[in-house]
Amino acid sequence: MSKATLTISSKNYSSWSLRGWLLAKFAGLEFDEIITGPDDASAKAEILLLSSSILVPCLRHDGATVWDTLAIAEYLNDLMPDAGLLPADRVARAHCRSICGEIHSGFATLRASLPVNLKGHFPGFKVWSRAQADIDRITTIWRECLTKSGGPFLFGGRSMADAMYAPVVTRFMTYDVKLDAKLAAYAHNIMALPEMQEWIAAARLEPAEIEELEVEY
Repeated sequence: MSKATLTISSKNYSSWSLRGWLLAKFAGLEFDEIITGPDDASAKAEILLLSSSILVPCLRHDGATVWDTLAIAEYLNDLMPDAGLLPADRVARAHCRSICGEIHSGFATLRASLPVNLKGHFPGFKVWSRAQADIDRITTIWRECLTKSGGPFLFGGRSMADAMYAPVVTRFMTYDVKLDAKLAAYAHNIMALPEMQEWIAAARLEPAEIEELEVEY
């Protein structure tokens, strides 16, 4: 199997890059990273939610070019069906696809008001009411999944859904969003993943900052 490349942008700020990278890691795909700096106009537009076409991450493998996180997830599931990106059970698989689609296309207020910033930490952050509605929906999704599966991840073993919601976990950590014990345990499990630790360590080494994403008090 030929080695893949994955084009990503900032590890500190880019939620979409984190999703694509985690999906490839969860699948066990070997790949080389191609990093587009946050000063690149197209990458900055993606991070600041100004671009209608998300061009990163972009996976290139064996003649295929895939640049949407859901498409990347489905491609990797086709390529490596035993990796567990989707649950084996038909009903659980449909549920997994549904909540992945929801985070992919929704929660715009949450993304805009609580941008990913792995180096930031803002205790006591005041969440807008509309963003709180997004938080409430996400925590409902997590609670339902964990109740059905028994954890430790949304569908028992780590899956596409955990990769898609991992940036939300980082948002909750950055902006001090309070979680009940079950959801806090899930968030801890995500943050403790070796892949997440690797990503976060690299994010902390990034020298560049995007001023528009730095919360000020």
